[in-house]
Amino acid sequence: MMKKKSIPASKPFLILFLCQIISALDVPLDSKLLEELSQPPTITHQSPKDYIVDPRENIVIQCEAKGKPPPSFSWTRNGTHFDIDKDAQVTMKPNSGTLVINIMNGGKAEAYEGVYQCTARNERGAAISNNIVIRPSRSPLWTKEKLEPHQVREGDSLVLHCRPPVGLPPPIIFWMDNAFQRLPQSERVSQGLNGDLYFSNVQPEDTREDYICYARFNHTQTIQQKQPISVKVFSTKPVTERQPILLTPTGSTSTKVELRGNVLLLECIAAGLPTPVIRWIKEGGELPANRTFFENFKKTLKIIDVSEADSGNYKCIARNTLGSVHHVISVTVKAAPYWITAPRNLVLSPGEDGTLICRANGNPKPSISWLANGVPIAIAPEDPSRKVDGDTIIFSHVQERSSAVYQCNASNEYGYLLANAFVNVLAEPPRILTPANKLYQVIADSPALLDCAYFGSPKPEIEWFKGVKGSILRGNEYVFHDNGTLEIPVAQKDSTGTYTCVARNELGKIQNEVHLEIKDPTMIIKQPEYKVVQRYGQVSFECIIKHDSTLLPTVIWLKDNDELPDDERFLVGKDNLTIMNVTDKDDGTYTCIVNTTLDSVSASAVLTVVAAPPTPAIIYARPNPPFDLELTGQLERSIELSWIPGDENNSPITHFVIEYEDGLHEPGVWHYQTEVPGTQTTVQLKLSPYVNYSFRVVAVNKIGRSQPSEPSEQYLTKSANPDENPANVQGVGSEPDNLVITWESLKGFQSNGPGLQYKVSWRQKDVDDEWTSVIVANVSKYIVSGTPTFVPYEIKVQALNDLGYAPEPSEVIGHSGEDLPMVAPGNVQVHVVNSTLAKVHWDPVPLKTVRGHLQGYKVYYWKVQSLSRRSRRHVEKKILTFRGNKTFGMLPGLEPYSSYKLNVRVVNGKGEGPASPDKVFKTPEGVPSSPSYLKITNPTLDSLTLEWGSPTHPNGVLTSYILKFQPINNTHELGPLVEIRIPANESSLILKNLNYSTRYKFYFNAQTSVGSGSQITEEAVTIMDEAMASRQVDIATQGWFIGLMCAVALLILILLIVCFIRRNKGGKYPVKEKEDAHADPEIQPMKEDDGTFGEYSDAEDHKPLKKGSRTPSDRTVKKEDSDDSLVDYGEGVNGQFNEDGSFIGQYSGKKEKEPAEGNESSEAPSPVNAMNSFV
Repeated sequence: MMKKKSIPASKPFLILFLCQIISALDVPLDSKLLEELSQPPTITHQSPKDYIVDPRENIVIQCEAKGKPPPSFSWTRNGTHFDIDKDAQVTMKPNSGTLVINIMNGGKAEAYEGVYQCTARNERGAAISNNIVIRPSRSPLWTKEKLEPHQVREGDSLVLHCRPPVGLPPPIIFWMDNAFQRLPQSERVSQGLNGDLYFSNVQPEDTREDYICYARFNHTQTIQQKQPISVKVFSTKPVTERQPILLTPTGSTSTKVELRGNVLLLECIAAGLPTPVIRWIKEGGELPANRTFFENFKKTLKIIDVSEADSGNYKCIARNTLGSVHHVISVTVKAAPYWITAPRNLVLSPGEDGTLICRANGNPKPSISWLANGVPIAIAPEDPSRKVDGDTIIFSHVQERSSAVYQCNASNEYGYLLANAFVNVLAEPPRILTPANKLYQVIADSPALLDCAYFGSPKPEIEWFKGVKGSILRGNEYVFHDNGTLEIPVAQKDSTGTYTCVARNELGKIQNEVHLEIKDPTMIIKQPEYKVVQRYGQVSFECIIKHDSTLLPTVIWLKDNDELPDDERFLVGKDNLTIMNVTDKDDGTYTCIVNTTLDSVSASAVLTVVAAPPTPAIIYARPNPPFDLELTGQLERSIELSWIPGDENNSPITHFVIEYEDGLHEPGVWHYQTEVPGTQTTVQLKLSPYVNYSFRVVAVNKIGRSQPSEPSEQYLTKSANPDENPANVQGVGSEPDNLVITWESLKGFQSNGPGLQYKVSWRQKDVDDEWTSVIVANVSKYIVSGTPTFVPYEIKVQALNDLGYAPEPSEVIGHSGEDLPMVAPGNVQVHVVNSTLAKVHWDPVPLKTVRGHLQGYKVYYWKVQSLSRRSRRHVEKKILTFRGNKTFGMLPGLEPYSSYKLNVRVVNGKGEGPASPDKVFKTPEGVPSSPSYLKITNPTLDSLTLEWGSPTHPNGVLTSYILKFQPINNTHELGPLVEIRIPANESSLILKNLNYSTRYKFYFNAQTSVGSGSQITEEAVTIMDEAMASRQVDIATQGWFIGLMCAVALLILILLIVCFIRRNKGGKYPVKEKEDAHADPEIQPMKEDDGTFGEYSDAEDHKPLKKGSRTPSDRTVKKEDSDDSLVDYGEGVNGQFNEDGSFIGQYSGKKEKEPAEGNESSEAPSPVNAMNSFV
């Protein structure tokens, strides 16, 4: 037996709520019934609360209402009765409360300004409209003013004020020129929310005399124009760049109040050159995703549908290359009243109880007041059945005179809500709304639902009878629904007949007859079978059906669950589908679907198209379906199924699959039950209560599955208590003051009987409190409101049906909703480990202040300034999250010799708590980065000039620079290393007393007190001694040398003449023969590509000495130098030629990571050297 449990006195609202559900009558939406029943008035249409009208047109104030009898209408104006009969300009529409004020025939709209309210009244009560404020729209002219021309210096900011006339509603502002073309706007020039035109900086092209502000008044369809404004920009060179300043809003902070649900618009417009860029952030949070938009070139932040959570500080930052400026706007979101639970109409029978509930929220919290028939309830006529309790009116033992219309008014300083809800007490004899002698047709073994829609007050009792003199229907084979419907879960042939529905209450009785016909199910007695056909052959699928003679079937064929191809090769007959001239694309699954007005059946078969006929040896195929299914040994929870296997088709059956259909809950859907080995033809099956079982068997071999067998006969198991409770019960709060209990609903066959419901129980853990329970149906969630924030609850969900409860469920622990943490971590300490790493410690917050699941702590840290540069920069906060209840964390990647700030916040599932006070710490010095550059210029015979840039990241106070250098000879061997220490404030050095025409390699780095930083390397060459070059040129001009060269040329000429004479005589020059036989390796031709002489081979060592083959001292292999050019040795234009034409290369230093561009000797080539090589 179900135990009854008393509900504590602290839960009166739950009692009233359940009482309302149980007691209130549902009035069916039947038009004939609604016309006959008495009903208090209901306002169906009314004008808006703030109604701005066009003063040139008639004023129409809407007020429509319905009720039985039809209501009469009256109006108040400014709180007093408005007698429309005394004003010839005012009429009321027939059968309506709508007023029409005739303005077009002499009336003035201003004379009818005021607050109007409509009352609709009949004998059962009075409903009232909102207060409708009527105001005519206004579009005043611009006030005359003398506009002085604006003369502005190029680069300065400028604001052109619009100052439109105050209209109703406010006008839409835009700027145009004399040609009615909109003025182009950009990041530099844009219109503010107040209509003014802002120039961040003016340019010469801004000069014009027709800046015109227009105001468009939509209600009156008029446009007002301001006098043109002249702007002249005069240029000054150079134009001075300026860091940003804010044009609007002014100051560093401002405030903004917006209402919940409205659009929040925040604006920042800045002046500066270059044009500043605007960026928006929300301090301590993120801008809401999917509701945030940026307009007017990011100068306007737009957040739609704002809520209280959007309150906070919003910062706009304007930045250009010279600096930045910011402004903080403190936004507060208030709320006009909005409904939590609006009162709903209540229909009761005499003597019943009920409640009207009116709940609203807002910021500030709205006050609730009640009216009865438009009169404050405190002065309304008394009703002994009525009791007002704050936002609830409780009705006890109502009578017909208790009918009335109640108004709930929720108001605060930002607005009000008004709702009408009637209490209609009806005493009505029963009525049956289902048409008489309605015919129901149902397929055998399917559920039958016979309707008996009814109404009466008090609620009638419903009884069903079969036949004219039949007895009342009872028993498990019938299900009686609350709406009067009779359900026969498994209708059989003997269910055919006439059924009578009887509805009775204390005021009378009525009955109605309906008729039920049971039809034979449609069946496919010859199903299409699996076919293998040779390409270009012919195939046919059969589909022979059996159906009730009174039903007309239609047969449809599908291929792969789609329509048949539009191809004349497909021939659809009465009982078959034939495919002619089969091709490969005809391969697939073919389905025969048979539809009647009451049921539908289908069967499928696969067509396989092959290239050649199968071998005549053995044909392997899927097994034939089992047949002759039989049910024996029927028990409440088990049954035995047996069958006869079909033909194996040369492949042994490996196993049988047993499937079942639940004709009661999921007719037509087959589910897997079990499977047995292929040698077994009998199985004991476990059953569930309240299921109408049918079984079928599928045989499986290596080729595939057979077609399913014919279904077995049906077997309906008896109803029983549920065996199991819902799984995955959870309790998680979605708001700080609620607990959302969820579970997985039971499947249909798990219900074990009709009327599946769930008993949801909860109580606060570790508190001496009783269980609170509620019974729900057709849901998988229940919300408990008014809970403390984040407290544990014991929760259980128990299934029940019409026969009783499931076993006692296990309890789970859930938590009510989380809220943001209350306190910040304390005792924040920072230990600087080294110049780039710090360790931060903090004390954990008390768990009770977390108000949620502790997820961890977040450390926000940011660089304030570099201690070496003393210059601030844009603060970019970094965030590190430490999971769990950790009390310390490491901060990596810090910059040496810098000042940092940090704070710590605790995090739960709702979000972050308040930040701890900012903690300042400094990182020590580190080693500097390499100097930003090293240049070597002004080479002379014995000196070089070095210039360098300070390190990009000094990471401390520079103490000095270290310069090391050493000479490099022609074989790239390094000479002795010289080291020089240079003061930190120097940026150049002249090295003297160097060797002439010598390459040097330099190593340069900076130092702090911590140590030396990375070095940068360069190479350079001193120039050649001019005296030596002069001596080489003098040798070439000596007389003896010129005479020697002439003698050699003459000798060669004589030899060539002798060779020519000998050749003409046909003889062979003996020397030539030797040369042909043994070519002299020492005499090599000139190269064709660059005109230089070939490589010289020593007589004792024939290893070639190739140009550019020497390996440098740093062991890197240089590329061949045959493509060297003068530009490779410097910047091209710096190359010089001596008086003798030889080239003096000015070597530009290269960084060590780049290979030297040339490996030749630094001695410049000259004609003398070339001749010496030849000799």
